[in-house]
Parts: sequence; C-alpha cells; structure tokens
Amino acid sequence: MALAESIGGKMAMVFPGQGSQFVGMGRALYDVSQAARRVFDQADEVLNFPLAALCFRGSAEELEDTLNAQPAILTVSTATLEAIRERAQALGGKFTPAIVAGHSLGEFTALVATGVLDFSSALRLVRDRGRFMKEAGQEYPGGMAAVIGLDDETLVQVCAEAGREGVIVVANANSPGQTVISGELGALARAMELAKERGAKRVARLGISIASHSPLMARASSQLGEIVAKLPLQTPRVPIVANATGRAITTVEEIRQELAHHVERPVNWTRSVKEMVNAGATTFVEVGPGQVLSGLIKRISRDVTTLGVGDLGLGLPANDRPAT
Repeated sequence: MALAESIGGKMAMVFPGQGSQFVGMGRALYDVSQAARRVFDQADEVLNFPLAALCFRGSAEELEDTLNAQPAILTVSTATLEAIRERAQALGGKFTPAIVAGHSLGEFTALVATGVLDFSSALRLVRDRGRFMKEAGQEYPGGMAAVIGLDDETLVQVCAEAGREGVIVVANANSPGQTVISGELGALARAMELAKERGAKRVARLGISIASHSPLMARASSQLGEIVAKLPLQTPRVPIVANATGRAITTVEEIRQELAHHVERPVNWTRSVKEMVNAGATTFVEVGPGQVLSGLIKRISRDVTTLGVGDLGLGLPANDRPAT
C-alpha cells in the first residue's frame, strides 16, 4: 500500500520557502538517513561549499543571508523528502502525493519532487536566484512586513496610499487575515503606519533585507528567466500548484511561464491551498524545515489534516525549529 493512502485520503505535499531556515536544520535526518546524507554531500560537492556544516552549526546571520538561505532550504527539504522515500521503501510502501505546491522558494523543491528538475540543477538555479535577489536588494533597498487582521481591500488601499513614498505592493496572501507587503523602505514604513491606523491587529517587519515578490525584483526575475529558458525541464509526474495563479499546472510550458516572473509576482498561498483542497486533498504533508505552512493551511481549511515528517509513523525525527 502507498504511504499516501495509509495516512488517510488524498495527499498533498508542500514545501516551505525562505524564512523557515534555522541553525541545526536537517542534522537529525543526516544522522539517521543514508538518503539524506547523500543529498547533503551532493550539495556540498555541487556548490563547492560546506553547506551541510552551515545548516548544522553555522552562524544564524550567515545562514539567513539570502545567498545561503535559498540553497540551504532547498537542500534540507530535498533531504527530508529522500529520507521519507527511503524509509517508506524499506517498509514496503511508497510516498507519492497526488498534488504538490511550494511557497515561493519552495516551488523549486516542488519541481525536484515531481521530476521537473534534478536536484543538482535546482540547487545551482536557486543559488543564482539568491545571488540575483541579493544584488537587486543592494541596488534597490527594500523590505517586507507581515500584516495580520486587516482585510484585503483595505490593505490594497493602504499600499496605494503609501505608494506615494515609493514602490509598495501586496506580496504574499498567506492565509485569511495574514498578508505580507513588500517594497521600498520609505513606502514600507508608511504602509506599516497606515495599516496600524486602519485597524490591523499586528504589523511586524520581517527579517528579510530584500523586497521579494515586488517590482523591485524585476531585474533578478529577468536574469533568472534567462537561465530557466535554457534549462531542460521534464513534465511533472503530478500537478504543481503555481504560486502566482494558485492553479494547478501540468506542462513544461506552463512551468516556464510560472518561473519567468517568479520573484517579482505575488504568492497567492490561500488560493493555492484551496486549489489543492478542491482537487481532493485531505492530508497535507509539510516537507522541509519547520511547520510554518502547516499553520497557514489550518487557517485556510479546518477540514484537512496537516502532518510533518515526524508524524508519518516512519521513525524519522521531526525537523521542527527548536524552541527559543
């Protein structure tokens, strides 16, 4: 029996994005899984850089650098997936989702999981993605902030008003009542003030020094698009829900279109989860560091089950962020 069936209902697999990283991530899996170790060893070889050591015991500041965080999260998420597949196979089962999605950076892990890209190619791609985004952030300084408890229409109005100070947009629709805005520093500060004045329950600046998923990333998006256009992509084995549209895509051409403007277009995670639920998904397995997506998914649909790697009954350790 497939593991996807044994955990109950139709399974969706989701992969986290930047911000989910923490020092120590992946170490427990590295210690118990040969498959996970192979992924980390391959990452070190491909990047010619001790990425595993950075994940396990590096400084938080170095790990949070977007240049490092992106390949690190991709590697930990892929290692987690391979550890699950290894253990499931040893138990005579399979781990095959019906549909997948990744939040922002996590979409690249979804491409690996569905066979669109091999891990080495994806690793090089996200290393370039991180470099392009960092360079764009140095040229056009910006940031991001989470806004909780404000309706979408009001927040759009807030961004329009704050836009007199510079570029500011809604970047991530994470769940009902939780949205991320992104843009130039002056406009971001003004939007945060306005959001509080208009009744937001909480407004918090994120620990990200770039304005991801905003027009400030146009150059990075163009650079990434040039690389993607030349990469050989394979047809996904299962549908992938696209960040920008929140719709399932199944062809190479659709994937190229999705990635062409990936870092400058917003992420509609709420619609993405609803798309997976409408496709029949009843169980969501979060594959990667932390459990950020599981919390968002439960706010979007209370009728689904969310699981982490430690909940699968395979004897693998949970890869949760340690308590601070």
